[in-house]
Amino acid sequence: MQGAFKKYFPQSIYSLIFCTIAVRTGLHFNTMDFILTDLQKSIRQTFSDFVERKVIPVAARLDEEKKFPRDLFRQAGDLGFFGMRYPESAGGTGADSVSYSLAVMELAKGSLSLAAACTMQSLMATYFLYRFGDKEIKENFFFPALKGEKIGAICMTEPNAGSDLMAISSSAKVTENGFILNGQKTWVTSGPVADFFTVLARTDNNDQLSVFFVPRHLAGVQIGRNIEKMGVRASETCEVGFSDVALPENYLLGGIGEGTKCLREILAEIRIMTAALAIGVATAAYEYAVEYAKTRVQFGKPIGKFQAIQIKIADMAVQLETSKNYVLFAASLSDKNLPRQKEAMIAKLYASEAANSICDEASRVLASYGYAMDFPVQRYLRDARFTLIGGGTSEILKINIAKELGL
Repeated sequence: MQGAFKKYFPQSIYSLIFCTIAVRTGLHFNTMDFILTDLQKSIRQTFSDFVERKVIPVAARLDEEKKFPRDLFRQAGDLGFFGMRYPESAGGTGADSVSYSLAVMELAKGSLSLAAACTMQSLMATYFLYRFGDKEIKENFFFPALKGEKIGAICMTEPNAGSDLMAISSSAKVTENGFILNGQKTWVTSGPVADFFTVLARTDNNDQLSVFFVPRHLAGVQIGRNIEKMGVRASETCEVGFSDVALPENYLLGGIGEGTKCLREILAEIRIMTAALAIGVATAAYEYAVEYAKTRVQFGKPIGKFQAIQIKIADMAVQLETSKNYVLFAASLSDKNLPRQKEAMIAKLYASEAANSICDEASRVLASYGYAMDFPVQRYLRDARFTLIGGGTSEILKINIAKELGL
C-alpha cells in the first residue's frame, strides 16, 4: 500500500500525513505494516477480476431494476467471500481482516448494492449462527449461507429504535417450550429475499437484549413493504413483523440478555467493513473523474490541465488514500486482536464522510454530465449516502470518539 500512496505524494507529504494521524489519535504504528502480503494481493486481484468481468458491466442495470442480484451474490459465495471471516474449522476460509477489507473495497467499487448484500451475509447475518447455532441450525442454514445457497438478514432497527438500540420494544416471552416472539422491525437489508433472520428482542424482566434465530417459513413471520431508497437500490430492504412466532429453546442464540454484549464483539468489524464499503464506491467515483478529466476537452485542451480541476482531483486523492490506509490499519489491529474500538470509529467516520465528498467532487468534475443518468457518477453519489448510516451516524461516532478520548 505504500507504493500506491507514494504514487500521489512525495515522501515528505506521505510521512506528514501518517505522523499527523498518529499524533491526533494517540497511536504509534509502523507504516511498513501496510505492505500487503502476496496472499492479500492475490485475494484483492481475485475480487478485482470478478468485479471487472461480472459486476461493472451490469451495475447500472442492477440499480435501475432494483432487484436483489441473486446470481452475482451466489458467485461471490463461490469465491468464498461469505466465509472469509470464519475459520476453516467452521467451513470458512479463515482470511484476515485486511484481506476481507480489500475484498469489500473491490465489490463496492463495482456495485455498492451487491457489496452491501454480501457484507450483510458475511458478518451480521451469520455471526450469531456461527457463535451459538447448534448442529441443526449450522447444517441447515449456516453452512449453506457460507456458499450463498441461503440468504440471511439481521433485524435490529425498529420504527422507534435506530441509534438507540436500548429502545427496542420487540419481545420474546418465555414459555415452557421456548419463546413467543412479537415485534416490528424495519430497514432489514436483504429482508425480502432472506431465508432466515437473527432478531434482537427483549425477554421477560430483562433490560438487556437477546438474539433469536428465526427461519422465514415459521408461522407469524410477516414480510412487510419494501423500502424505496435513493441509493443501493438493488440491495432490497423491507420491514419485517413477528406475530406470536413460536421459537424452540435452541433458537435462542447465546444466553438470555447477552445479545447486546455479543453485538459489541463485532461492532468494530462492522464499522471497519462499512468504511471499506465507502472506500470502494469512492474509488469508483475518483477513477471515473480522473479518466474523464483526461479526455474531456474544453478551450482546446483536456480539462485535467486546468488548475481548478487538478485541485479537485488532488483533494480527492488525499482523502481516498488517507481513508484507505487508515482503514487497513484498523483492520490490522483486528487481526492482532488489539483494542480497536476508537480506531474503527475513526476509520468509519472519516471514510464515509470522505466518500461522500469524493463522489460530490467527481460529479462537479463532470459538471452537467455528473447530473445525467447516463453516467455512473450520479449512482456513486446516491450510493455513498448509505455509508453515512451503517455502523453509526457521523454524529454518534463523534460523540463516542470523544468519550474514548476521556471527555
